[in-house]
Amino acid sequence: MPPARTGAEVTGSVHSWDISVGLDGPGTRFVAFLAGCPLRCQYCHSPDTWYRRSGQQRTVDELMTEIERYRRFISVANGGVTLSGGEPLQQPRFTGEVLRRCHDLGLHTALDTSGFLGDRADDALLDTTDLVLLDVKSWDPTTYRQVTRTGSVAPTLRFGRRLAERGTPIWIRFVLVPGLTDAVDNVAGVADFAAGLATVQRVEVLPFHRLGAHKYAELGIAFPLADTAPPSPELTARVRGQFAERGLTVY
Repeated sequence: MPPARTGAEVTGSVHSWDISVGLDGPGTRFVAFLAGCPLRCQYCHSPDTWYRRSGQQRTVDELMTEIERYRRFISVANGGVTLSGGEPLQQPRFTGEVLRRCHDLGLHTALDTSGFLGDRADDALLDTTDLVLLDVKSWDPTTYRQVTRTGSVAPTLRFGRRLAERGTPIWIRFVLVPGLTDAVDNVAGVADFAAGLATVQRVEVLPFHRLGAHKYAELGIAFPLADTAPPSPELTARVRGQFAERGLTVY
């Protein structure tokens, strides 16, 4: 059996990183955005992360060097490290090694994922994941395909149930797009699914916005929702109410 590769040898495509407060898990967090995603969500605000080639190859050691520069700051601020994307589970070996290294440092770890590639997350990866931010695109199969322009919601549901069985804390995320994801039955399906997972701590209803439209222009591709307005306060309240009715904590 060949020897395991070290952090100086395991590489991943990293698009960028940033420091965020209260948006990507609890506290102040170092968020690494990995490049590459199998989905093409109509509301995606980061089309520049769709392809692995849009990132730069970094070793685990190189990314950890950046993280350790902020280690004390994020620890004091009750934060941690979040791996986002793109889709971090498109690079499961790199993602798993970074999460393990952060966990060994005593840093809170979070994985931001659609769950579409959840089967790629082995037990070792999840053992060092303190929180999963699970983006459930839609419940209705037809709506899911319209949103993502590929695939099925089944892998996401399977992954969510696996997380709950393991006892892994989950924050459910649902992007509210008028005329696309807002149907009462579609929202009800996501709400019922979330309510059925014992480890869901909160649901974040994220109103659609067009802040990433300029990226589409820069890339020379059409933004599918260029003519879609953000949801009204009334619609947002209705959808949040559907989740709250299931006994869920909603933001």
